[in-house]
Amino acid sequence: MKTTDAIIKRIQQLCDQKQISVNKLATISGLEPSTIKSIFYGKSKNPGINTISAMCDGLGLTLFDFFDCELFKSPLDD
Repeated sequence: MKTTDAIIKRIQQLCDQKQISVNKLATISGLEPSTIKSIFYGKSKNPGINTISAMCDGLGLTLFDFFDCELFKSPLDD
């Protein structure tokens, strides 16, 4: 699995768990919806750690919480 695909799946998992939309995630994270949508639609091939950190802040998670899941426990392709 590619790193970007794993990040997309993780964002989807977290939105599902919190029962929020991607737009709501953008709002609570202080990000533009287009920033998150660009990750989902493949325009952003390498989402920055600052973007992921902002999403974590909005969700009340640490970066460790974000990456501590099965998606990131095996080697990823780039």
